[in-house]
Amino acid sequence: MKDGRSAGSAHDADVAIVGAGIVGATLALLLGQAGMRVMLVEGRESATRWQPDSAPEPRVSALTPVSQQLLSGLGVWPTIAASRLMPYTGMQVWDAEGNGEIQFSAEDSGVPVLGHIVENRVTLAALEKAIDACPAITRCFGARVAGMALPRSGATSVVNAYQLDAAEATSLTLTDGRTVTAALVVAADGARSRLRELAGIATREHDTGQVALVATVRTELAHQAVARQRFLPTGPLAFLPLAVNDALAQPAEGASAAERHCSIVWSTTPEEAERLLALSPAAFCSELEDAFEGQLGAIEWASERFSFPLHQRHAEDYVLPGLALVGDAAHAIHPLAGQGVNLGLMDVAVLADELLAGHRRGVALGDERWLARYRRRRRSDNAMMLKMMDGFRLLFGSRQPGVRLLRNFGLGFVDGQGELKRILMRQAMGQRGELPTSCKP
Repeated sequence: MKDGRSAGSAHDADVAIVGAGIVGATLALLLGQAGMRVMLVEGRESATRWQPDSAPEPRVSALTPVSQQLLSGLGVWPTIAASRLMPYTGMQVWDAEGNGEIQFSAEDSGVPVLGHIVENRVTLAALEKAIDACPAITRCFGARVAGMALPRSGATSVVNAYQLDAAEATSLTLTDGRTVTAALVVAADGARSRLRELAGIATREHDTGQVALVATVRTELAHQAVARQRFLPTGPLAFLPLAVNDALAQPAEGASAAERHCSIVWSTTPEEAERLLALSPAAFCSELEDAFEGQLGAIEWASERFSFPLHQRHAEDYVLPGLALVGDAAHAIHPLAGQGVNLGLMDVAVLADELLAGHRRGVALGDERWLARYRRRRRSDNAMMLKMMDGFRLLFGSRQPGVRLLRNFGLGFVDGQGELKRILMRQAMGQRGELPTSCKP
Protein backbone atom coordinates (compact mmCIF):
# COMPACT_ATOMS: atom_id res chain seq x y z
CA MET A 1 0.00 0.00 0.00
CA LYS A 2 1.53 3.28 -1.04
CA ASP A 3 1.26 6.27 1.26
CA GLY A 4 -1.92 8.22 0.51
CA ARG A 5 -1.03 11.29 2.56
CA SER A 6 -0.49 14.66 0.96
CA ALA A 7 0.91 17.94 2.20
CA GLY A 8 -1.38 19.65 4.70
CA SER A 9 -3.40 16.53 5.55
CA ALA A 10 -3.01 14.19 8.51
CA HIS A 11 -5.32 11.61 6.94
CA ASP A 12 -4.34 8.72 4.72
CA ALA A 13 -7.13 9.68 2.32
CA ASP A 14 -10.03 12.04 1.92
CA VAL A 15 -12.34 9.05 1.41
CA ALA A 16 -11.65 5.40 2.21
CA ILE A 17 -13.93 2.93 0.42
CA VAL A 18 -14.16 -0.58 1.83
CA GLY A 19 -15.12 -3.02 -0.90
CA ALA A 20 -13.78 -2.80 -4.45
CA GLY A 21 -16.62 -4.49 -6.28
CA ILE A 22 -18.50 -2.77 -9.10
CA VAL A 23 -20.18 -0.25 -6.79
CA GLY A 24 -17.13 0.60 -4.66
CA ALA A 25 -14.83 0.85 -7.68
CA THR A 26 -17.26 3.18 -9.46
CA LEU A 27 -17.39 5.50 -6.46
CA ALA A 28 -13.59 5.51 -6.28
CA LEU A 29 -13.44 6.68 -9.90
CA LEU A 30 -16.15 9.30 -9.44
CA LEU A 31 -14.24 10.87 -6.56
CA GLY A 32 -10.69 10.16 -7.75
CA GLN A 33 -11.26 11.67 -11.18
CA ALA A 34 -12.66 14.76 -9.43
CA GLY A 35 -9.37 15.16 -7.53
CA MET A 36 -10.16 13.62 -4.15
CA ARG A 37 -7.63 11.29 -2.56
CA VAL A 38 -9.27 7.88 -2.38
CA MET A 39 -8.12 4.67 -0.71
CA LEU A 40 -9.82 1.49 -1.89
CA VAL A 41 -9.62 -1.31 0.68
CA GLU A 42 -10.34 -4.80 -0.67
CA GLY A 43 -10.08 -8.29 0.79
CA ARG A 44 -9.21 -9.85 -2.57
CA GLU A 45 -5.51 -10.50 -3.05
CA SER A 46 -5.24 -9.20 -6.62
CA ALA A 47 -6.98 -7.34 -9.41
CA THR A 48 -9.66 -8.88 -11.61
CA ARG A 49 -8.42 -10.63 -14.73
CA TRP A 50 -10.45 -11.16 -17.86
CA GLN A 51 -9.36 -12.59 -21.20
CA PRO A 52 -11.30 -12.54 -24.49
CA ASP A 53 -11.08 -16.32 -24.73
CA SER A 54 -12.35 -16.90 -21.19
CA ALA A 55 -15.61 -18.77 -20.65
CA PRO A 56 -18.64 -16.64 -19.72
CA GLU A 57 -19.02 -15.90 -16.02
CA PRO A 58 -22.35 -17.09 -14.52
CA ARG A 59 -22.80 -13.84 -12.54
CA VAL A 60 -24.01 -11.06 -14.83
CA SER A 61 -25.76 -7.71 -14.47
CA ALA A 62 -28.44 -6.08 -16.62
CA LEU A 63 -27.00 -2.57 -16.82
CA THR A 64 -29.56 0.12 -17.61
CA PRO A 65 -28.93 2.99 -20.04
CA VAL A 66 -28.58 5.28 -17.00
CA SER A 67 -25.82 3.05 -15.61
CA GLN A 68 -24.25 3.01 -19.07
CA GLN A 69 -24.21 6.82 -19.08
CA LEU A 70 -22.48 6.84 -15.69
CA LEU A 71 -19.80 4.38 -16.81
CA SER A 72 -19.36 6.21 -20.13
CA GLY A 73 -18.66 9.47 -18.30
CA LEU A 74 -15.92 7.71 -16.34
CA GLY A 75 -14.33 6.43 -19.56
CA VAL A 76 -15.11 2.83 -18.61
CA TRP A 77 -17.83 1.90 -21.09
CA PRO A 78 -15.58 1.77 -24.19
CA THR A 79 -13.44 -0.86 -22.45
CA ILE A 80 -16.55 -2.89 -21.60
CA ALA A 81 -17.85 -2.58 -25.16
CA ALA A 82 -14.51 -3.72 -26.56
CA SER A 83 -14.56 -6.75 -24.24
CA ARG A 84 -17.89 -8.55 -24.16
CA LEU A 85 -21.45 -7.33 -23.68
CA MET A 86 -24.90 -8.09 -25.04
CA PRO A 87 -27.36 -5.28 -25.79
CA TYR A 88 -30.93 -6.46 -25.40
CA THR A 89 -33.74 -4.86 -27.38
CA GLY A 90 -36.71 -6.81 -26.07
CA MET A 91 -38.19 -8.23 -22.87
CA GLN A 92 -40.81 -10.97 -22.49
CA VAL A 93 -42.47 -11.89 -19.18
CA TRP A 94 -45.18 -14.51 -18.76
CA ASP A 95 -46.99 -16.48 -16.08
CA ALA A 96 -46.56 -20.25 -15.90
CA GLU A 97 -50.08 -20.64 -14.48
CA GLY A 98 -52.10 -18.82 -17.10
CA ASN A 99 -51.90 -16.99 -20.38
CA GLY A 100 -50.88 -13.59 -19.04
CA GLU A 101 -47.90 -12.12 -20.88
CA ILE A 102 -46.25 -8.75 -21.43
CA GLN A 103 -43.61 -7.77 -23.97
CA PHE A 104 -41.42 -4.68 -24.22
CA SER A 105 -39.31 -3.54 -27.15
CA ALA A 106 -36.70 -0.84 -27.57
CA GLU A 107 -38.44 0.33 -30.74
CA ASP A 108 -41.77 0.86 -28.95
CA SER A 109 -39.95 2.64 -26.11
CA GLY A 110 -38.18 4.96 -28.57
CA VAL A 111 -34.66 3.94 -27.48
CA PRO A 112 -31.83 2.01 -29.21
CA VAL A 113 -31.62 -0.64 -26.48
CA LEU A 114 -33.32 -1.47 -23.21
CA GLY A 115 -30.03 -2.29 -21.52
CA HIS A 116 -26.95 -4.49 -21.70
CA ILE A 117 -26.20 -7.86 -20.14
CA VAL A 118 -22.58 -7.73 -18.97
CA GLU A 119 -20.58 -10.28 -17.02
CA ASN A 120 -19.64 -8.82 -13.65
CA ARG A 121 -16.00 -9.73 -14.24
CA VAL A 122 -15.94 -7.73 -17.49
CA THR A 123 -17.34 -4.62 -15.80
CA LEU A 124 -14.98 -4.91 -12.86
CA ALA A 125 -11.90 -5.44 -15.03
CA ALA A 126 -12.79 -2.29 -17.01
CA LEU A 127 -13.23 -0.29 -13.81
CA GLU A 128 -9.89 -1.49 -12.46
CA LYS A 129 -8.14 -0.50 -15.69
CA ALA A 130 -9.46 3.05 -15.25
CA ILE A 131 -8.45 3.03 -11.58
CA ASP A 132 -4.89 2.11 -12.58
CA ALA A 133 -4.80 5.28 -14.67
CA CYS A 134 -6.06 7.52 -11.84
CA PRO A 135 -3.19 8.68 -9.57
CA ALA A 136 -5.58 9.94 -6.89
CA ILE A 137 -6.69 6.38 -6.06
CA THR A 138 -4.63 4.05 -3.87
CA ARG A 139 -5.62 0.38 -3.75
CA CYS A 140 -5.03 -1.77 -0.71
CA PHE A 141 -5.51 -5.43 -1.67
CA GLY A 142 -5.59 -8.38 0.72
CA ALA A 143 -6.85 -6.22 3.59
CA ARG A 144 -9.96 -6.70 5.67
CA VAL A 145 -11.37 -4.46 8.35
CA ALA A 146 -10.91 -5.63 11.93
CA GLY A 147 -12.15 -2.49 13.69
CA MET A 148 -13.47 1.01 13.15
CA ALA A 149 -13.52 4.17 15.24
CA LEU A 150 -15.99 6.84 14.16
CA PRO A 151 -15.49 10.53 14.96
CA ARG A 152 -16.56 11.39 18.51
CA SER A 153 -16.54 7.66 19.29
CA GLY A 154 -19.48 6.18 21.09
CA ALA A 155 -22.07 7.63 18.73
CA THR A 156 -23.61 4.59 17.07
CA SER A 157 -26.71 6.46 15.96
CA VAL A 158 -27.38 10.00 14.86
CA VAL A 159 -28.79 12.01 17.74
CA ASN A 160 -27.72 15.56 16.93
CA ALA A 161 -26.52 16.69 13.53
CA TYR A 162 -23.26 18.58 13.67
CA GLN A 163 -20.45 19.61 11.37
CA LEU A 164 -17.26 17.66 11.86
CA ASP A 165 -14.11 19.56 12.45
CA ALA A 166 -11.86 19.05 9.43
CA ALA A 167 -9.24 17.39 11.66
CA GLU A 168 -11.63 14.63 12.76
CA ALA A 169 -11.57 11.36 10.89
CA THR A 170 -12.84 7.82 10.82
CA SER A 171 -10.15 5.28 11.62
CA LEU A 172 -10.01 1.73 10.28
CA THR A 173 -7.88 -1.02 11.75
CA LEU A 174 -7.01 -3.70 9.19
CA THR A 175 -6.43 -7.38 9.87
CA ASP A 176 -2.71 -7.02 9.10
CA GLY A 177 -2.33 -4.39 11.84
CA ARG A 178 -2.30 -1.31 9.64
CA THR A 179 -4.46 1.71 10.43
CA VAL A 180 -6.16 3.86 7.80
CA THR A 181 -7.68 7.26 8.56
CA ALA A 182 -10.01 9.21 6.29
CA ALA A 183 -12.41 12.12 6.58
CA LEU A 184 -15.11 9.73 5.35
CA VAL A 185 -15.35 5.95 5.15
CA VAL A 186 -17.81 4.37 2.71
CA ALA A 187 -19.09 0.85 3.28
CA ALA A 188 -19.34 -0.89 -0.10
CA ASP A 189 -18.58 -4.26 1.43
CA GLY A 190 -21.69 -6.17 0.44
CA ALA A 191 -24.85 -7.56 1.98
CA ARG A 192 -23.04 -8.91 5.05
CA SER A 193 -21.27 -5.59 5.59
CA ARG A 194 -18.65 -5.72 8.34
CA LEU A 195 -18.65 -1.92 8.56
CA ARG A 196 -22.42 -1.77 8.99
CA GLU A 197 -22.08 -4.29 11.81
CA LEU A 198 -19.24 -2.38 13.49
CA ALA A 199 -21.24 0.86 13.28
CA GLY A 200 -24.22 -0.79 14.97
CA ILE A 201 -26.62 0.05 12.13
CA ALA A 202 -29.61 -2.28 12.27
CA THR A 203 -31.34 -3.75 9.23
CA ARG A 204 -34.85 -4.79 8.41
CA GLU A 205 -34.60 -8.12 6.68
CA HIS A 206 -36.41 -11.30 5.87
CA ASP A 207 -35.65 -14.57 4.17
CA THR A 208 -37.53 -14.74 0.87
CA GLY A 209 -37.63 -18.51 1.15
CA GLN A 210 -35.86 -18.75 -2.19
CA VAL A 211 -32.43 -19.67 -3.50
CA ALA A 212 -31.06 -18.37 -6.81
CA LEU A 213 -29.39 -20.92 -9.07
CA VAL A 214 -27.18 -19.42 -11.78
CA ALA A 215 -25.42 -20.93 -14.80
CA THR A 216 -24.58 -20.30 -18.44
CA VAL A 217 -26.46 -22.35 -21.03
CA ARG A 218 -26.44 -22.89 -24.78
CA THR A 219 -29.83 -23.18 -26.47
CA GLU A 220 -31.01 -24.66 -29.74
CA LEU A 221 -32.52 -21.36 -30.93
CA ALA A 222 -31.00 -17.88 -30.97
CA HIS A 223 -31.97 -15.57 -28.11
CA GLN A 224 -32.62 -12.69 -30.57
CA ALA A 225 -31.38 -10.16 -28.00
CA VAL A 226 -34.48 -10.66 -25.84
CA ALA A 227 -34.42 -11.02 -22.04
CA ARG A 228 -37.06 -13.55 -21.00
CA GLN A 229 -38.60 -14.38 -17.63
CA ARG A 230 -41.19 -17.00 -16.75
CA PHE A 231 -42.88 -16.83 -13.35
CA LEU A 232 -43.13 -20.33 -11.89
CA PRO A 233 -45.04 -21.10 -8.67
CA THR A 234 -41.69 -21.56 -6.87
CA GLY A 235 -40.10 -18.38 -8.28
CA PRO A 236 -39.04 -16.65 -11.51
CA LEU A 237 -36.79 -18.24 -14.12
CA ALA A 238 -34.87 -15.72 -16.25
CA PHE A 239 -32.93 -16.28 -19.47
CA LEU A 240 -30.63 -13.33 -20.13
CA PRO A 241 -29.00 -13.13 -23.59
CA LEU A 242 -25.22 -13.36 -23.60
CA ALA A 243 -22.56 -12.39 -26.10
CA VAL A 244 -20.04 -15.16 -26.56
CA ASN A 245 -17.04 -14.97 -28.86
CA ASP A 246 -17.39 -17.26 -31.88
CA ALA A 247 -14.07 -18.85 -30.94
CA LEU A 248 -15.69 -20.15 -27.75
CA ALA A 249 -18.90 -21.32 -29.36
CA GLN A 250 -19.15 -24.88 -30.53
CA PRO A 251 -19.99 -25.33 -34.23
CA ALA A 252 -23.68 -25.63 -34.94
CA GLU A 253 -26.05 -25.46 -37.83
CA GLY A 254 -28.57 -22.65 -38.14
CA ALA A 255 -28.12 -19.73 -35.77
CA SER A 256 -24.57 -18.91 -34.78
CA ALA A 257 -23.64 -20.63 -31.55
CA ALA A 258 -22.40 -17.25 -30.34
CA GLU A 259 -26.03 -16.06 -30.40
CA ARG A 260 -27.36 -19.06 -28.50
CA HIS A 261 -25.89 -18.53 -25.05
CA CYS A 262 -27.85 -17.22 -22.07
CA SER A 263 -27.19 -16.61 -18.41
CA ILE A 264 -29.96 -18.15 -16.34
CA VAL A 265 -31.16 -17.06 -12.90
CA TRP A 266 -33.57 -19.64 -11.47
CA SER A 267 -35.14 -18.57 -8.18
CA THR A 268 -36.73 -21.49 -6.38
CA THR A 269 -37.13 -23.15 -3.00
CA PRO A 270 -34.02 -24.31 -1.12
CA GLU A 271 -35.12 -27.95 -1.45
CA GLU A 272 -35.68 -27.65 -5.19
CA ALA A 273 -32.38 -25.83 -5.69
CA GLU A 274 -30.55 -28.61 -3.85
CA ARG A 275 -32.22 -31.19 -6.08
CA LEU A 276 -31.39 -29.27 -9.27
CA LEU A 277 -27.76 -28.88 -8.23
CA ALA A 278 -27.47 -32.64 -7.72
CA LEU A 279 -28.76 -33.52 -11.21
CA SER A 280 -26.45 -34.69 -13.97
CA PRO A 281 -25.77 -32.06 -16.68
CA ALA A 282 -28.11 -33.84 -19.14
CA ALA A 283 -30.92 -34.19 -16.60
CA PHE A 284 -30.57 -30.55 -15.55
CA CYS A 285 -30.76 -29.35 -19.18
CA SER A 286 -33.90 -31.43 -19.68
CA GLU A 287 -35.63 -30.03 -16.59
CA LEU A 288 -34.59 -26.49 -17.48
CA GLU A 289 -36.04 -26.89 -20.96
CA ASP A 290 -39.35 -28.08 -19.50
CA ALA A 291 -39.44 -25.27 -16.92
CA PHE A 292 -38.92 -22.73 -19.70
CA GLU A 293 -41.54 -24.33 -21.95
CA GLY A 294 -38.94 -24.90 -24.67
CA GLN A 295 -39.07 -21.22 -25.61
CA LEU A 296 -35.53 -21.42 -27.02
CA GLY A 297 -35.68 -25.04 -28.10
CA ALA A 298 -33.52 -27.67 -26.51
CA ILE A 299 -31.01 -26.75 -23.81
CA GLU A 300 -27.88 -28.23 -25.38
CA TRP A 301 -25.30 -27.48 -22.72
CA ALA A 302 -25.01 -25.98 -19.23
CA SER A 303 -22.00 -24.76 -17.31
CA GLU A 304 -21.26 -25.51 -13.70
CA ARG A 305 -24.16 -24.40 -11.50
CA PHE A 306 -23.91 -22.11 -8.50
CA SER A 307 -26.49 -21.05 -5.93
CA PHE A 308 -26.94 -18.44 -3.23
CA PRO A 309 -29.78 -17.71 -0.76
CA LEU A 310 -32.01 -14.72 -1.43
CA HIS A 311 -32.49 -12.40 1.53
CA GLN A 312 -34.05 -8.99 1.34
CA ARG A 313 -32.64 -6.41 3.75
CA HIS A 314 -32.60 -2.67 4.18
CA ALA A 315 -30.38 -0.69 6.55
CA GLU A 316 -32.26 1.46 9.06
CA ASP A 317 -29.88 4.30 8.25
CA TYR A 318 -27.43 5.02 5.46
CA VAL A 319 -25.15 7.48 7.24
CA LEU A 320 -23.42 8.28 10.51
CA PRO A 321 -20.82 10.97 11.16
CA GLY A 322 -17.82 9.91 9.07
CA LEU A 323 -19.59 6.89 7.51
CA ALA A 324 -21.89 6.20 4.54
CA LEU A 325 -23.38 2.93 3.26
CA VAL A 326 -23.86 2.18 -0.44
CA GLY A 327 -24.99 -0.74 -2.60
CA ASP A 328 -25.70 -4.08 -0.95
CA ALA A 329 -24.34 -2.79 2.36
CA ALA A 330 -27.39 -0.50 2.41
CA HIS A 331 -29.95 -2.69 0.63
CA ALA A 332 -30.24 -6.19 -0.80
CA ILE A 333 -33.00 -6.88 -3.31
CA HIS A 334 -34.48 -9.90 -5.09
CA PRO A 335 -32.84 -10.31 -8.52
CA LEU A 336 -36.12 -10.80 -10.42
CA ALA A 337 -35.92 -7.31 -12.03
CA GLY A 338 -32.13 -7.15 -12.30
CA GLN A 339 -31.98 -3.88 -10.37
CA GLY A 340 -29.39 -4.69 -7.68
CA VAL A 341 -26.23 -3.30 -9.28
CA ASN A 342 -28.12 -0.44 -10.90
CA LEU A 343 -29.47 0.72 -7.53
CA GLY A 344 -25.95 0.57 -6.11
CA LEU A 345 -24.55 2.59 -9.01
CA MET A 346 -27.26 5.20 -8.46
CA ASP A 347 -26.28 5.30 -4.77
CA VAL A 348 -22.69 6.18 -5.53
CA ALA A 349 -23.62 8.67 -8.25
CA VAL A 350 -25.83 10.55 -5.79
CA LEU A 351 -23.28 10.28 -2.96
CA ALA A 352 -20.54 11.65 -5.22
CA ASP A 353 -22.86 14.49 -6.26
CA GLU A 354 -23.38 15.49 -2.64
CA LEU A 355 -19.77 15.03 -1.53
CA LEU A 356 -18.41 17.13 -4.38
CA ALA A 357 -21.04 19.84 -3.85
CA GLY A 358 -20.25 19.96 -0.14
CA HIS A 359 -16.51 19.95 -0.79
CA ARG A 360 -16.87 23.01 -3.03
CA ARG A 361 -18.65 24.78 -0.17
CA GLY A 362 -16.00 23.83 2.38
CA VAL A 363 -18.14 21.28 4.24
CA ALA A 364 -16.18 18.48 5.93
CA LEU A 365 -16.64 15.20 4.03
CA GLY A 366 -17.84 13.33 7.12
CA ASP A 367 -20.42 15.92 8.18
CA GLU A 368 -23.55 13.87 8.95
CA ARG A 369 -25.81 16.84 8.28
CA TRP A 370 -24.53 17.04 4.72
CA LEU A 371 -24.44 13.26 4.28
CA ALA A 372 -28.14 13.26 5.17
CA ARG A 373 -28.80 14.78 1.75
CA TYR A 374 -27.60 11.51 0.21
CA ARG A 375 -29.80 9.53 2.61
CA ARG A 376 -32.88 11.57 1.68
CA ARG A 377 -32.30 11.15 -2.04
CA ARG A 378 -31.67 7.40 -2.00
CA ARG A 379 -33.33 5.64 0.90
CA SER A 380 -36.95 6.27 -0.11
CA ASP A 381 -36.33 5.27 -3.73
CA ASN A 382 -34.58 2.08 -2.65
CA ALA A 383 -37.34 1.31 -0.13
CA MET A 384 -39.98 1.68 -2.85
CA MET A 385 -38.06 -0.67 -5.16
CA LEU A 386 -37.62 -3.27 -2.39
CA LYS A 387 -41.34 -3.21 -1.60
CA MET A 388 -42.22 -3.48 -5.27
CA MET A 389 -39.96 -6.49 -5.85
CA ASP A 390 -41.28 -8.22 -2.74
CA GLY A 391 -44.81 -7.53 -3.91
CA PHE A 392 -44.08 -9.09 -7.31
CA ARG A 393 -42.53 -12.11 -5.63
CA LEU A 394 -45.58 -12.66 -3.42
CA LEU A 395 -48.06 -11.94 -6.22
CA PHE A 396 -46.54 -14.41 -8.66
CA GLY A 397 -45.88 -16.99 -5.95
CA SER A 398 -49.53 -17.18 -4.90
CA ARG A 399 -51.46 -20.32 -5.89
CA GLN A 400 -54.87 -18.84 -5.03
CA PRO A 401 -57.19 -18.97 -8.08
CA GLY A 402 -58.39 -15.41 -7.63
CA VAL A 403 -54.85 -14.05 -7.44
CA ARG A 404 -53.78 -16.07 -10.50
CA LEU A 405 -56.72 -14.68 -12.46
CA LEU A 406 -55.94 -11.11 -11.37
CA ARG A 407 -52.24 -11.23 -12.26
CA ASN A 408 -52.88 -12.81 -15.66
CA PHE A 409 -55.52 -10.19 -16.43
CA GLY A 410 -53.10 -7.48 -15.25
CA LEU A 411 -50.27 -8.67 -17.50
CA GLY A 412 -52.55 -8.80 -20.52
CA PHE A 413 -54.11 -5.42 -19.75
CA VAL A 414 -50.78 -3.62 -19.33
CA ASP A 415 -49.45 -5.26 -22.50
CA GLY A 416 -52.19 -3.50 -24.44
CA GLN A 417 -51.48 -0.05 -22.96
CA GLY A 418 -48.69 1.52 -25.03
CA GLU A 419 -48.15 4.67 -22.98
CA LEU A 420 -48.29 2.81 -19.66
CA LYS A 421 -45.73 0.31 -20.96
CA ARG A 422 -43.43 3.16 -21.97
CA ILE A 423 -43.69 4.67 -18.47
CA LEU A 424 -42.92 1.30 -16.85
CA MET A 425 -39.99 0.77 -19.22
CA ARG A 426 -38.50 4.18 -18.43
CA GLN A 427 -38.71 3.29 -14.74
CA ALA A 428 -36.98 -0.04 -15.35
CA MET A 429 -34.29 1.74 -17.39
CA GLY A 430 -33.42 3.88 -14.36
CA GLN A 431 -35.07 7.08 -15.56
CA ARG A 432 -36.71 7.93 -12.24
CA GLY A 433 -36.79 11.35 -10.63
CA GLU A 434 -33.89 13.81 -10.79
CA LEU A 435 -30.81 12.03 -12.08
CA PRO A 436 -27.41 12.78 -10.53
CA THR A 437 -25.01 14.84 -12.61
CA SER A 438 -22.87 11.87 -13.69
CA CYS A 439 -25.92 10.00 -15.05
CA LYS A 440 -27.21 12.78 -17.29
CA PRO A 441 -26.48 12.69 -21.04
